Amino acid sequence: MNDPTTHTSPRTHRAPGAPGPRPAPSAEPPHGFFARLAGFCHRRRGTVLVLWLLALAGLWTLASVAGDDYRQDFSLPGTDSQRAAELLAEHGSAQGGGTLEIVLHDPSGLREDPAGQRVRDMLARVAELPHVAEVFDPYQDPSSMSADGTTGFATVVLDVDSEDMPDADTRRVFDTAREIQGEGMQVELGGEPARSLAEDEGGATEGIGLLAALIVLVFMFGTAIAAGLPVVTAVFAVGSALGVVVLASHLFTIADYTTYVMMLVGLGVGIDYALLIFARYRAELLAGATPEQSTRNALDAAGRTVFFAGCTVIVALLGLVALGLGSLQGIAVSVALTVLFTMLGALTLLPALLGLFGARFARQFRARAAKRAARGRAREGEAWRGIARAVQRRPLAALLVAVAALGALSAPAAGLRLGFGDAGNDAADSTSRKAYDLLAEAFGPGFNGPLVVVAEGGEQGAAAAAGKAADALAEVPGVAAVAPPTPTEDGQVATLLVFPGSAPQDEATSELVSRLRGEVLPGIAAQTGGEYLVGGATAATEDFSAKVAARMPLFVILVVGVSLLLLTAVFRSLLIPLKAAVLNLLSIGAALGAMTLVFQHGWFGVEGGPIEAFLPVMIFAIVFGLSMDYEIFLVSRIHEEWERSGDHRHAVREGLAHTGSVITAAGAIMIVVFGAFMLSPERMLRQFGFGMAVAILVDAVVIRCLIVPAVMQLLGRRAWWLPAPVARLLPRVRLERAAAPKAAAPAASEGTEVAPSGY
Repeated sequence: MNDPTTHTSPRTHRAPGAPGPRPAPSAEPPHGFFARLAGFCHRRRGTVLVLWLLALAGLWTLASVAGDDYRQDFSLPGTDSQRAAELLAEHGSAQGGGTLEIVLHDPSGLREDPAGQRVRDMLARVAELPHVAEVFDPYQDPSSMSADGTTGFATVVLDVDSEDMPDADTRRVFDTAREIQGEGMQVELGGEPARSLAEDEGGATEGIGLLAALIVLVFMFGTAIAAGLPVVTAVFAVGSALGVVVLASHLFTIADYTTYVMMLVGLGVGIDYALLIFARYRAELLAGATPEQSTRNALDAAGRTVFFAGCTVIVALLGLVALGLGSLQGIAVSVALTVLFTMLGALTLLPALLGLFGARFARQFRARAAKRAARGRAREGEAWRGIARAVQRRPLAALLVAVAALGALSAPAAGLRLGFGDAGNDAADSTSRKAYDLLAEAFGPGFNGPLVVVAEGGEQGAAAAAGKAADALAEVPGVAAVAPPTPTEDGQVATLLVFPGSAPQDEATSELVSRLRGEVLPGIAAQTGGEYLVGGATAATEDFSAKVAARMPLFVILVVGVSLLLLTAVFRSLLIPLKAAVLNLLSIGAALGAMTLVFQHGWFGVEGGPIEAFLPVMIFAIVFGLSMDYEIFLVSRIHEEWERSGDHRHAVREGLAHTGSVITAAGAIMIVVFGAFMLSPERMLRQFGFGMAVAILVDAVVIRCLIVPAVMQLLGRRAWWLPAPVARLLPRVRLERAAAPKAAAPAASEGTEVAPSGY
C-alpha cells in the first residue's frame, strides 16, 4: 500500500486536490493468498461443499450423542456475596443451596381444612421427588402465611444449586404441586429454577430474522438463488459452530442462553460477510470478467476486508476474558468461535457456491444491467454520489449536526443502571411471574429479593451476633422486615433474611445494600466482635455490576488499542484509526443510550428495569468489531480511488457510490436479524437485539454514509498522513487490489465512471 508521506511519487508533485493520471485496472489475475484460496475453492467446489456437509453432519452427530452440558457460573471471587455463599456451603446451611417456592392462594383461606389437608398431602409427595432435600411447611412457620391467611408459600430446599437443577425435575415439582389446584385454590411455582419452565420462542424469532434478511437480499440482487447464497453460507457456518459449542460445554462453563446469542450474532455477521464478497463478485461480472476470475477478484479485495474485520470482532470478544468473569468468558469464546466459522464460510464455502452458479449469475446480472441501460436509468451509485456531493458542500455542518444528534441519544447512557432480570420480568402468563406477583402483593415488594446476612464469630457466638444484628437492622430505613436468625448445625454461622421495602430491581434496594455494607454492619461488628457478610441473589447482582464497571476501562483500552494498531497497519495512517475509534464509541454510546430510555425508563410501553449487567460489555465488543467491518469496507474503497486518481474529493464520492448500497443492505440485514429478537419473551434477548439493531442502524446510516464522508472531506490529503518512523516499523498490509500501471487514462472527473472493480 503506497503511503504519500513516506515516499516520493508523481502524485506528490501535483497541486493539492488536482486529479492526475489514473492507471487502468490490471487485466492480470491477482496472485494473493485470498485469490489463490478463491481459485482453489472455485475449481474444487464439489470437494469444498462435501467437506462442509461432512463437518456440519459430523459435528451434529457427535453433539447429539454427547448431548449438552450447559451450566452457569455465578462465582464472583473476592466479593462479599461469594464469600457468604462459600461460608454457608462450608457449614451446611440450607440458605447456601437452591430453593423453589410453592405459592398457594385461596380467597376462602388456607388455614382451615379441607384446603389445609390438601396442601399437607401435596407437600408430603413433593418431599419424595428427586433433588428435594427438605420442604418447609407454611403451617409451621407463621412468616410463611399472609396476615389474612389467603396466601402462603412452602419453601422447597434442593440438594443442588438452582442453576444445576434439571428442568425435568423442576417440572415434576410443578406438576405435583398443581395436582391440588382447583376449587378456588391457585398454585404457582417460584424460584430461579421455575423460570426455565416458560416456553422459549427463540426458534420463531430466528426464522423471522432469516426471512426478512432473504427479502432484503432478493430486493438487492433480483434473484432468489443469488439472495439465498449468503443465507446458506451463514446457516452452514452457524450450524457448525453450534455443534462445536455443544461439545465444548462438557469442558467449559457455557450458559444455556449462549446458543441464542450465537445465532443472533452468527446469522447477522455471516450474511453480512457473504454479502460483501458477493457484491464485489457481481461488480466484477458486470465489468466483463469470467465467473472464476470474478470470484478470485472478489476474494482478493472484499475477502481481505472480511478477514481483517472478522479478526477485529474476534479480538474484541476475546477481550472479555480480561474481565475475569466466568459467566462472560464462556459466551465470549462461543460467539468468537461463531464469528470465526462465519468468516471461514464466507472465504471458502461461498466461492464454492459461486462456482456452481457462476454462469447463471453472469447471464442474469448482465441481462439486468443491459435492461437498465436500455431504459436510460442512472448508473448505479448515482444517488450516493449525490449524497456525497451534498456532504462535501457543507462538511462541517453535516458533521456537527450528526454528532450533536448522536451525542444527545448517547446522553442517557450516563445514568445506565446495571442489574439482572428476575421473575418480575418474566412473561405475564408464566408460573414464575404469577408466583412473584402473588408474593409481592401478600408480603411486600421486597419479599422476592431478600438479602442474606451471614454472621460468623462474635464474643457470644454467631447466633447472638445475628440476633443483635436483627434488632439493629429492623430499625434501618428501607428495611421492611427481618426474619429471626437461623444458626447452622455446628453453631459457627447464623443467617438472617432482611426484606427490603422496595423491589429487587429498584434503585432503592441497591442503595440499601451499599448502606448496610458500608455503614450499618461495620458498626454492629464493632459492638459484637462478629463478622457480617451480605449475600443472596440481590447482593450478588450488585457485586457483578460493580465488578463489570471496575474492569470496563481495562477492557475498552485493550480492544481499542488492538484495533488502532490493526487499522494503522492497514491504512498507513494515524488519523483514520483515531477517527474510527471515536465514531465506533459514538455508535455504541447511542445504542446504550437508546437501551436506557426504552428498557430502564420504560419508553414505548416497555416495563422499566435495570439493563442486564453483562450486555453493555457484550454489545461493546461485538459492535466495535462490526463497526470496523464497515469502516474497513468504506475507507479501503476510498483509498483505492485515492490511489487511482490522487483527488480526495473524487475518492470520497466514488468510495461512497460503490459501497453505500452494500453497506445499507448489510446494515438492513443486521437490523432485521437483530430486531427479530425483540419478539422473544426473554427480556435479555430483547435488550440485546434492540441494542445491536440501534447500533448497526446508527453506524451503517448516520456514521458511514454521513459522518465519515464529512470527516474525510475535511481531512483531505492529511487523512493518509503517517510519520516516517512509524511507517518503517509497521508491516505493509493491502486490502484493495493493486492496479498494475499501464497507459495513462484521462483524469477522473465528477461525471466519469470509475472502472468497475469496486464493491
